[in-house]
Amino acid sequence: MSAGSGTPFGGKVGKTVAESTPWWPDAPRPPAGAPNILVVLFDDVGFSNFGCYGSAIRTPTIDRLAEEGLRYSGFHTTAMCSTTRAALLTGRNHHSVGVGCLANFDSGYPGYRGKIAREAGTLAEMLRVHGYRNYMVGKWHVTPLTESGATGPFDGWPLGRGFDRFYGFLDAETDQYAPELVSDNTHIDPPGTYADGYHLTEDLIDQSIRFIGDHVADRPDVPWLTWVALGACHAPHQAPVEIIRSYDTAFAHGWDVEREQRLARQKAMGLVPGDTRMPARNDGVKAWEEHSADERRVFARLQAAFAGMLDHSDRHLARLVAFLDTAGIRDNTVIIVMSDNGASQEGGPLGFVNAMGPFNFKPEPIAEKLARIDDIGGPDTHSNFPHGWAMASNTPLRRYKQNTHGGGIRDPFVINWPNRIAAKGELRHQFVHACDLTPTLLELIGIEAPIDLAGCRQMPLEGESFARSIIDASAPSKSSPQYFEMFGHRGLWHDGWKAVAFHPSGTPFENDKWELFHLDADFSETDDLATREPERLAAMIATWWKEAEKHKVLPLDDRFGPRFAENAARFHGARHHFVFHAGMGHVPTDVAPDVRSRSYTIEARPTSRRTCAAAATRSRRMSRSAKRAPTAC
Repeated sequence: MSAGSGTPFGGKVGKTVAESTPWWPDAPRPPAGAPNILVVLFDDVGFSNFGCYGSAIRTPTIDRLAEEGLRYSGFHTTAMCSTTRAALLTGRNHHSVGVGCLANFDSGYPGYRGKIAREAGTLAEMLRVHGYRNYMVGKWHVTPLTESGATGPFDGWPLGRGFDRFYGFLDAETDQYAPELVSDNTHIDPPGTYADGYHLTEDLIDQSIRFIGDHVADRPDVPWLTWVALGACHAPHQAPVEIIRSYDTAFAHGWDVEREQRLARQKAMGLVPGDTRMPARNDGVKAWEEHSADERRVFARLQAAFAGMLDHSDRHLARLVAFLDTAGIRDNTVIIVMSDNGASQEGGPLGFVNAMGPFNFKPEPIAEKLARIDDIGGPDTHSNFPHGWAMASNTPLRRYKQNTHGGGIRDPFVINWPNRIAAKGELRHQFVHACDLTPTLLELIGIEAPIDLAGCRQMPLEGESFARSIIDASAPSKSSPQYFEMFGHRGLWHDGWKAVAFHPSGTPFENDKWELFHLDADFSETDDLATREPERLAAMIATWWKEAEKHKVLPLDDRFGPRFAENAARFHGARHHFVFHAGMGHVPTDVAPDVRSRSYTIEARPTSRRTCAAAATRSRRMSRSAKRAPTAC
């Protein structure tokens, strides 16, 4: 006889209760002393942006966690958001699990489905079988966006991948004042508006505290995982105006001076070697002084909005950490703070007050930017900073998010665990990759990755635990080679060396120039040894191709923009008529009709003034988040 979950009944069933023996199966239990885990994942925050990584941006909460724990200088990501999340959550390489690129599209190849394969269990799924409760807050972005509507399917949403509760958003970005929100498996309206003082970061921290508070009240004996993936500091850069204005003069010296100041601080901290050289400006970035006074004024305010968003997030993170102290659970909580990739180049050379305008053929000349300078960071903007400030964010590394040079893939990583990390304020310089996080946490807890999950045979973990380096500063880096690929940009790290190729989109891959760096002696990738070590470079390139084939990286694909249109055409097919009824829920951006580069007609037939008002409210919210025009009544 079964107990109802596949476990044989351990009691006795007779004809009456008097002749029977009851039995209750043991609930799954983690090892004694298993910690709670709080992961705080920032978005598009480059290597140098936390105060404890060289910035003058105020991040006292993160800095304190670093002072009481460890900072890593060699933590590496995958150059993009969906892909890093897939690697972090599964302990495998992102192509291997089907998320070779953004979750926004499926290119039809095994490594590029935009959805984590069932054979690649998530950390939450692995912990659940050991009794953990799992809570997800914020940005998900590992579900195909065509599956993000009211009908799902929900098997790729957080609750379908091991989390017990979810509050956040499914897409790459959202408006911080009018977000596209989901609670568990349901799209919901935000609980406030800009006029009420609402901001998504504050809301996400509120929900994190609520989930943990409910847990502590209900099951204080059970450990938890809470994954907090903030929208900060992905565009749109939005924060309270008083915080933004507090940085008005902080960046008037420009990005060239800012880079030098950050590198000097990094050297003083021991974060980078004392002989680290500043690389030349990234391609297309002009000297700060070559820009006009109007341009410099706008650029400084755009950077202030970025800084204000990070500062604002740190202030609310302080509330969450304080709650852990108040609840008496901080000492046995592993807190990790990191970023998913380097700072973004998506603001272009001149930045944007409204980045959506140019996507809709509405140019934004500097005079218009200047006229709207006081709107930056507010509810009617979608601001992003220019390349020069992204370059400064990644100091002292080259290039940006999307690229496989250091600026795209080398990121801050802070770990704090009062019960187990005796070293306070120390640095660790081992090479660490996003896919190494889950194996590390499993080792710290004292459990193994399951062979099967819900009847599905699991892929082996591909990451390698770096738990030994937490205790031993001299522990070696990972033993296996680590490949990188994004939009045709490629890289390989092995044994302290790195081969890397920048790929100009639309050009033959065989024309790409490979560079070779000895990272152990050249932190900032400034001394290209390709011509001096041709045999080593050739061997590393050959290894890259082997790793690419092994991990489903092929075929190489550098078509970024066209894939969005192709995905929409495949999803909608021949459909050209859509009906939206009063009272229905939200229509996520990638499920809504694709009206790009075509004529279309919108007809609205409200049945009452009340219905019209409700429809207009929903439409205004959609126009902020999805950047479409609201429907008229």
